[in-house]
Amino acid sequence: MVFQPPIADILFALDAAAGNAPGSGQSLFDDLPPDTVAAILEEAGKFAASELAPLNRVGDVVGARRNGDGTVTTAPGWREAYRHFRDAGWNGLSAPEAHGGQGLPTALAMAVQEMWNAGSAAFALAPMLTAGAIEALDAHGSDDLKTRYLPRMVSGEWTGTMNLTEPQAGSDLGAIRTRAEPAADGTYRLFGEKIFITYGEHDLAENIIHLVLARIAGAPDGTRGLSLFVVPKRLVGDDGAPGEANDVACARLEEKLGIHGSPTCAMIYGGAGRGATGFLVGEANRGLAGMFTMMNLARLNVGIQGVGVAERARQEALAYARERRQGRAPGIDGPAPIIAHADVSGMLLRMQALVAASRALAYSCAFAFDMSRRADPSQRARWADRASLLTPLAKAFATDAANEVASLGVQVHGGMGYIEETGAAQHLRDARIFAIYEGTNGIQAVDLVLRRLKLDHGAAVARFIDELGEVAVAVRQSNRSDLGATGGMLEAAVDSLRRATAFIADAEASGRGAETLAGATAYLRLFALTASGALLARGALAAPEDRHGSLARYFTETLVAESGALCSTVTGGAAAHRLAAAAWLG
Repeated sequence: MVFQPPIADILFALDAAAGNAPGSGQSLFDDLPPDTVAAILEEAGKFAASELAPLNRVGDVVGARRNGDGTVTTAPGWREAYRHFRDAGWNGLSAPEAHGGQGLPTALAMAVQEMWNAGSAAFALAPMLTAGAIEALDAHGSDDLKTRYLPRMVSGEWTGTMNLTEPQAGSDLGAIRTRAEPAADGTYRLFGEKIFITYGEHDLAENIIHLVLARIAGAPDGTRGLSLFVVPKRLVGDDGAPGEANDVACARLEEKLGIHGSPTCAMIYGGAGRGATGFLVGEANRGLAGMFTMMNLARLNVGIQGVGVAERARQEALAYARERRQGRAPGIDGPAPIIAHADVSGMLLRMQALVAASRALAYSCAFAFDMSRRADPSQRARWADRASLLTPLAKAFATDAANEVASLGVQVHGGMGYIEETGAAQHLRDARIFAIYEGTNGIQAVDLVLRRLKLDHGAAVARFIDELGEVAVAVRQSNRSDLGATGGMLEAAVDSLRRATAFIADAEASGRGAETLAGATAYLRLFALTASGALLARGALAAPEDRHGSLARYFTETLVAESGALCSTVTGGAAAHRLAAAAWLG
């Protein structure tokens, strides 16, 4: 099946659901005519459908391979597609204009990236990571580093990576051992091994700019002693051209469940003995500040990956269900298309609702990122808090949804879904990593309850919950027939969210941290369901009584309906967790 870029749904989510309000003074696109925004999305959709979608299968089957000399060759057609991607200027869509980018809103870039990921998530990882590296360097790098590296990274001539994980240090960054030794010329020599480095080596670009966390000799233990370094694959001369090879190499490629087209590398720094030349980014021992700039954007991007793959899986399942005939259904002579069976149509509706909710939540987070930079200066801190609050929600909810949608896609296909030739299984294999990398979804939940709820001393989450409550009241008072009991159910969900939030705040203040952690995952789901349900309902209110209202109602009545049970898990599930863990887990 040919991928159909969901332009209308994306435009609707950007404007009606995510919070962007053209002409209101709270819009990202007031300086961009609507037809310009639509044209950008249309062209991006064409590229995703014509160039990337056909590569998804070959990337999965052939994948990337490591050659005897340590270089990596990507799947057939990928170099040409990347060259077309770069030449069309897509890499610099939201990058700073000062370095050759177009400076367009992050929300628009996320909408475009959704389609890149629907085309081929493995391909989209390369520009995604480059965008994060650009963000980190622009925020924390010296003028010399910016001048030397950013123009060619923005253009896509060079790509970027993120180097955190080591064999003994996965999510525990304090255990990082890669060391950086000062050199007489003011640079550093890095020695160590990094694993799971996406696009650590490849043939798409002439240089790869690695951002590496390492520890300078004598630095404090733990995360307080980490510094961030730029380590180019090829050293860059004063003329800006790549020169001699640095002492950094790909030791192996990982064999993975999915995203086979993306080379996942184990990188060795200093393997030749001379050390990899690195350039300090920002202050020594303050490396996490720069890396988290990159990681926050990367977490939102991973949520967008989930939306893209889920949309592709949904489209393919819907097309199959319309064509495949099996069994009898009321009012249909002969074998009925399986979409006529309630179980199948129910799965398809759940897929559609999860995609729409994930899209609205992720775009809303991107909108907050943009407003933290573009709003009136007096409001930017509040928008930054909003973006920070929504990031773990967008990452975790959208990637959990992607796994569920992809699994339902296999189920809709039935036995054929288990056969690789349909492509349904690839979406499930590809999506599985999204809930793991850039901080597992469990880590997102812990981060939410331990850090994000305390933003602005708790005022940030209180303000957002109040806004959700206002949407619920507006929906109830609208008396829209297509929304049914959505308003009342949303009000109940908001009440559950308030009670769960108050419980966590009290548990933290009273030193009952174990109760907070036991309910963290349930709390994140409660929060995300309530927020995305309200976003869908807000979008429906901005449209006539049509399919948007029916989908908001469906999502509320089938998924937001879980809110009461999730609240009970948050507020009362710790004892059961503790007793069962003692009895069964030792």
